[in-house]
Amino acid sequence: MQTKDIPKKKRNWRSLKVLTFLILATLAIVPTLIVGQIMQKQVVNDQISSRMRQVQGQLLVLATDLGKSAYMQGQNDAIADAEMTQVSNLYDGRILVINRDYLVKKDTYSLDEGKVNISEEVIMAFRGTTSTHYDEGNNYFEICMPVYDESGNEVIGALLAEVSTQTLATLSTRLAQRLRSIETIVIAIAVPAAVLLALLLTYPLTRIHTEMDKSAAGNLDSTLKVYDFRETEAISNSYNNMVARLQRIDESRQQFVSNVSHELKTPITSMKVLADSLLEQENVPVELYREFMSDIREEIEREGTIIEDLLTLVRMDKPDQELTIKAVNLNLFLENLLHRLKPLAQTKNLDVVLESFRPVTGEVDEVKFSLAISNIIENAIKYNVPNGWIRVTLNADYKYFYIKIADSGIGIPQEAQDHVFERFYRADKSRSRESGGTGLGLAITQDIVFMHHGAIKLHSEEGEGTTFIVRVPLIYIP
Repeated sequence: MQTKDIPKKKRNWRSLKVLTFLILATLAIVPTLIVGQIMQKQVVNDQISSRMRQVQGQLLVLATDLGKSAYMQGQNDAIADAEMTQVSNLYDGRILVINRDYLVKKDTYSLDEGKVNISEEVIMAFRGTTSTHYDEGNNYFEICMPVYDESGNEVIGALLAEVSTQTLATLSTRLAQRLRSIETIVIAIAVPAAVLLALLLTYPLTRIHTEMDKSAAGNLDSTLKVYDFRETEAISNSYNNMVARLQRIDESRQQFVSNVSHELKTPITSMKVLADSLLEQENVPVELYREFMSDIREEIEREGTIIEDLLTLVRMDKPDQELTIKAVNLNLFLENLLHRLKPLAQTKNLDVVLESFRPVTGEVDEVKFSLAISNIIENAIKYNVPNGWIRVTLNADYKYFYIKIADSGIGIPQEAQDHVFERFYRADKSRSRESGGTGLGLAITQDIVFMHHGAIKLHSEEGEGTTFIVRVPLIYIP
């Protein structure tokens, strides 16, 4: 999918810069908001719990004093009333004393005195259980505890305290306001910081993008030096290696176009000259006619070789290229191949020897594999010295078979050995032209070997010869 096919809004959300900003801003702001809420809640809860413990302690003292006196039996006690009023005023609350008949004996608000109170908390208190309840919505809490007689064995009443938490709610509001101020400061710092960090983190990628655009526009001379991070350094190195390789391929392609144009044009020009010579002369002798026709045939064959190499390369480039795999007797395969190439070797009086250590059968596409090995042997013949030699060796182990082709030829320069398998590359352009080479043979060979899941290596010393080693699995696995 091309960028122009993606809606602009969606492209913005797919921006690494935007995503980096959102992630950094979220990591800075969200924890602050969450911690603020937790702190606010925790402080309020701690204050309420502390207040409830204080009130419960005061009620426990009151309950003890009431149990020791005759207050619960109806006797008035000004001191006890004063203590209850003091506690209720201190904690902004209300205290009720309930006797064993569930009648309210004392109410510091003087609202329910003489009334019956049979609430759940009071019933639990008469059963000996102290209960607490916090009503956050109405900002108050209740504590109800039993009042025991002087012996501490019998419940003779209950103390019920209702305490307002409005002051704590005010504290919570003030704390929330301070936290909002802190959060505002954090956001004011985090957003610009996130923007800056997002720009800094994505700036190397922007530089990489700019340089790649230059290359896409056809400028292969630019190099990428974005070493801000290890990752961008690795990308830069890989990119520079890729550009260097593209430059070599582009140079080779340009040279190839020039070479092939010349090679395709030369036979045609020669044939035209020969044909014109025949047409311009009258009563051409048969011998001269045969000589000219023989030359024309050679030029046609040369033209056909170039075209066949180009067509083979095109076929190799097809993604759906299939192999016709079958078990092949490789000993016999190489014998037939060398027999076919023997006349070419005899033109230089070359000694061609086949050495095989054992019978070997491998699963290959015989036609394509024959082309691959022929290309290597033909090069060994073309670039050999007169009266030289070629050694073809066949061997195998439990998994692979190996074909080694060594010659006594001119060798390949060290600087060219890494490129001989590249398409359109020719190590010695002048000699290649003389021999009719197009620089495609070894590229085709490598493609065929790779199609068989094999490998090919070479070792060469200039002036001492070249050795190619082809390794292919005995059993072809699609």
